[in-house]
Amino acid sequence: MATNKQLTHLDSSGAAHMVDITDKTISKREAVASARVITQADVIGLIAQATAKKGDVLATARIAGIMAAKRTSDLIPLCHPLALNKVTVDFQLDQQAGEIRVRARCVVEGKTGVEMEALTAASVAALTIYDMCKAVDPAMVISNIQLVEKLGGKRGHWLREEQTLQSATANNGVK
Repeated sequence: MATNKQLTHLDSSGAAHMVDITDKTISKREAVASARVITQADVIGLIAQATAKKGDVLATARIAGIMAAKRTSDLIPLCHPLALNKVTVDFQLDQQAGEIRVRARCVVEGKTGVEMEALTAASVAALTIYDMCKAVDPAMVISNIQLVEKLGGKRGHWLREEQTLQSATANNGVK
């Protein structure tokens, strides 16, 4: 739940603007985001065996997610460009549930957080999985793109509660 009740990217007249971070101090900041790809069990099997026609799906999705995190300020209009220290994109396959869980982590030493970079990495990794597997299952669903955790900055540590995760899943009508 938001603690700051103001939209930081709007000025006093309501016009969109880039947040001024001039007076903020440099600190280590970290963010973790996740996404889910729901598909058929046999698609998960193909991915696990790296036998999809287009090649190793997860390796390609990992690289796409990392590249996307590095280009977030080119995609999200008011994001500050960041010199990322580390980006990781990991996957958890659950063939029985027909689900791939994507987890992206970004770390920076800077004046602003890396939430958007982590969210972008998780989103693009999920989209890449979709792109590489759409010929086998065009009905795949990408869902639950969300911030899981953030550390650093003046607000400190924030962690999504498990109950919130379950509620979001139930509200999306996804397993």
